[in-house]
Amino acid sequence: MNPEQFAATVEKVEAEIGKVIVGQRELVRSVVLGMLAEGHVLLEGVPGLGKTMLLRTLGEALAVEFGRIQFTPDLMPADIVGTNVLREGAFQFHRGPVFANVVLADEINRATPKTQSAMLEAMQERRVTIGGETHPLPRPFFVMATQNPIEMEGTYPLPEAQLDRFLFKVLVPFPSEDDLVAILDRTTTAEVPTVEPSTDAATLQSMINAVREVPAATHLLRFASTLVKATHPETEAAPGVVRKYARFGASPRAAQAMVLGGKARALVEGRLNLSAEDIRAVAPLALRHRMVLGYEAAADGVSADDLLDEVLEAFPAPVAEEG
Repeated sequence: MNPEQFAATVEKVEAEIGKVIVGQRELVRSVVLGMLAEGHVLLEGVPGLGKTMLLRTLGEALAVEFGRIQFTPDLMPADIVGTNVLREGAFQFHRGPVFANVVLADEINRATPKTQSAMLEAMQERRVTIGGETHPLPRPFFVMATQNPIEMEGTYPLPEAQLDRFLFKVLVPFPSEDDLVAILDRTTTAEVPTVEPSTDAATLQSMINAVREVPAATHLLRFASTLVKATHPETEAAPGVVRKYARFGASPRAAQAMVLGGKARALVEGRLNLSAEDIRAVAPLALRHRMVLGYEAAADGVSADDLLDEVLEAFPAPVAEEG
């Protein structure tokens, strides 16, 4: 698949999503980039902003196997991964909803840590082990999870090590007034928009493979590494605000996320080469949930995105290496 075909397919998918989701083009693009990198995406926002609707519409536009899990405090690990069931004198494995190409983990931070761990283990290993038998998950496989802000009642914050397994964290903004009017116009009538499939699992897997094949120059890989290093408060590269407010910086997975997300962005824009701007564009998505801030940040109203703005300003562009 050449870059033009790649970009055209993505445009069709986003157009189908646009039949249901009003505005939010940047949000939709962020989710699509995570999908093309076959990474898991975490969407955070208050209830009612259309997070679940967006992800369900994405599943319809992709024509792949779609699974949905509504996380609740009484949800058990077996409700996610499946369990062995006794039938006709023998145990048979009954697959859970995680066995799908696109899994919507709705309000993932409302489940207990034990259940969260079962889900996140499947995300990391892309397989499930029950009763000593391993069952691989279908490919492509990615989890699109939603969570409410941790300040809301009934939530269990995801530990940092589990958050690290999400390729991107996307913040869902409140719609503009014009978009809100359009939402009301679409959702208060009898007419229901129909989403047509724009691709299938085989095509999607080929697009994911194409993302991996995009070349990345050494100076761009070093640029991604520099940005990650600058989030660590103990390093000389860290800006002053990072040293003041951050407790721990991002992991190496953040650099991988920036490179893969940047490659996907390049192909979506019809280019076969990764650029510094691609890495900068996806940096907040890859870094914001991997930084651990101190109490001073909360007291002063400073967010991870505020620190990342300073990091990106301190390192505007890499210099190509000779040779």
